[in-house]
Amino acid sequence: MKQRIITAVVAMALFLPILIYGNLPFLFLIYAMATVGLYELIKMKRLPMMTISTLLSFLMLWVLLIPDRYDSFFSMIQYDKMELLIIGAFLLLIVTVVSKNAFTYDDAAFLLLSVLYIGISFYYFYHTRAGEAGLATILFVLITIWVTDSGAYFVGRSLGKRKLWPEISPNKTVEGFFGGIACAIIASILFYFFNVLDYNIGKMMIIALLIAVFGQLGDLVQSAYKRHYGVKDSGNLLPGHGGILDRFDSLLFVLPILHFFIF
Repeated sequence: MKQRIITAVVAMALFLPILIYGNLPFLFLIYAMATVGLYELIKMKRLPMMTISTLLSFLMLWVLLIPDRYDSFFSMIQYDKMELLIIGAFLLLIVTVVSKNAFTYDDAAFLLLSVLYIGISFYYFYHTRAGEAGLATILFVLITIWVTDSGAYFVGRSLGKRKLWPEISPNKTVEGFFGGIACAIIASILFYFFNVLDYNIGKMMIIALLIAVFGQLGDLVQSAYKRHYGVKDSGNLLPGHGGILDRFDSLLFVLPILHFFIF
């Protein structure tokens, strides 16, 4: 517990000032966290790190993370982001042939999906912070996720009887799932009265509902692939907390969903 607290304090002391300042320092942080996140997934899969295929996947990730404000880069090279990703996907397939299936089709599919999962999620992390009321929006999402997780834990511990998805996450309960949603909606009402974001109360509650539902689904998705690959944590960068993906699993699922439906 002591290690968890120390890690949390140090991490927040480093993360919050950069989040508040935004701009290039936050973009560099996004690139660093996304790179570590992809590294964690590749390590789970037990793929060799210093190969053409894995290096290509990192290049694809970095391309996907390029913010809209730097679109001039794509004009200069006369390829857009999607075209570069398609080229990268076909190059991964070519590696399966060149390597004589030492690097397989399944490995290529894993890398491509990992790049999309990590890249799209962290792209929207930066995109949200760079947008109008970006800092307030990110803080609202982070706090709502924390309230959801806390509510799900305490409600599940005190009232939980029915397992939510025991094959994936044995400790989560149906009561905890809905308890987390209820706590998130209550938190959104408090945010509304503090006039943090320029949304009516109905929209705040809908956003909180989406955060609570998809945040918990993001947590379950990470539990699923960790269980599949037989690991307890995604990494060990944050002692007592695991890796980058352990800390941002809910957020990475929530931000793209909010942009598709709300922002």
